[in-house]
Amino acid sequence: MAQNEARGGAQGHGGGREPRRGGARQPGAPLVVTGDQRLLDELVRLCGTAGVVPEVAFESPPHPHSWRTAPLVLVGGDAADRLRRVPRRGGVLLVSTDMDDQRVWNRAGAVGAEQVLMLPDAEERLVDAVADAAEGVERRATVVGVAGGSGGVGASTLACALAAAAVRAGQPALLIDADPLGGGLDLLLGAEHLPGLRWPRLGVARGRIDAGALGRALPGPHGIRLLSFDRSAAAPPGPAAMAAVVAAARRRGGLVVIDLPRRGDAATLEALARVDVGLLLVRARPRAVAAARPVASSTGMLVRDLRAVVLGGPGAAPARSLGLPLAGELGPERGLTEGRGRGEPPGGRPGPLAAFVDGFVARVLGAAADGAPDGAAR
Repeated sequence: MAQNEARGGAQGHGGGREPRRGGARQPGAPLVVTGDQRLLDELVRLCGTAGVVPEVAFESPPHPHSWRTAPLVLVGGDAADRLRRVPRRGGVLLVSTDMDDQRVWNRAGAVGAEQVLMLPDAEERLVDAVADAAEGVERRATVVGVAGGSGGVGASTLACALAAAAVRAGQPALLIDADPLGGGLDLLLGAEHLPGLRWPRLGVARGRIDAGALGRALPGPHGIRLLSFDRSAAAPPGPAAMAAVVAAARRRGGLVVIDLPRRGDAATLEALARVDVGLLLVRARPRAVAAARPVASSTGMLVRDLRAVVLGGPGAAPARSLGLPLAGELGPERGLTEGRGRGEPPGGRPGPLAAFVDGFVARVLGAAADGAPDGAAR
């Protein structure tokens, strides 16, 4: 399922697959327009990482049919001036390797490019864009990360409840356990005996993972696609595996929820870097707020939209003390911090937890549908 870079790579004039020069195009493959051989080699390599072989137009303008029908067009900075007269279309990205080119933005405007990607810094964004086009992704998922300000506060329960709320809203939901010491979210959802992939089999994946194949391979308790740890002594996932999994999960659409550890490794940093909205669950007690400050500080360095969820009391003062906006308050509710695997997901019954997660998910997914950046609803 995971297509590594050795399998997916395609060098323009090396030992890999050759780019297509006109003719029938691989479904979902982008059109590359450039006469710069070095840039072409990089673009073919990056397309190969996404598992596709591009069609290449060395001379611009390209064939009108290719220009019109390609799901994505990657225009080299060298070719932009020669495309001024072609019809405008969506899905055009201008790609350059010249950081000092002051005219790159003018060239982007001339061809109607939606973005300017500067290599090598934007390699990951380019691979994601190519993979999205290859899989026909219309709207990427919103990624919500959940962390506890202190141990035993119920962050895993909240993460499961958010995923279940997305399912109730009729949206795809994929729940990722990023805490190898948390005991396994499958236990919390009563899914420990369900067949399907767990982290030990995906922990060394890299490159592109097909989003549809990932969803089909994972257990699906209560309609939630779940990637959890098992009770083996396998090593935690590497950062490349975490990046590949989250990228694939985003291409499924809907909501991706990541249950985050309070202290993490390189894989945790990869997960944090891909979170759109972060929730820090903290008790409304002075010692708990003090314990949450370093978590808020370290998490906030990578998650630009981090919000506080306050448990067991008024939330304004704890959130203000942490320097975070308040996402909501959770009143007392029996079983919130207990993962008892009762055969139903947390938040499935009326109560403070259900009210919060249903409202939060509706706002976040509604903002994403309206085109707000990263689904950043308040």
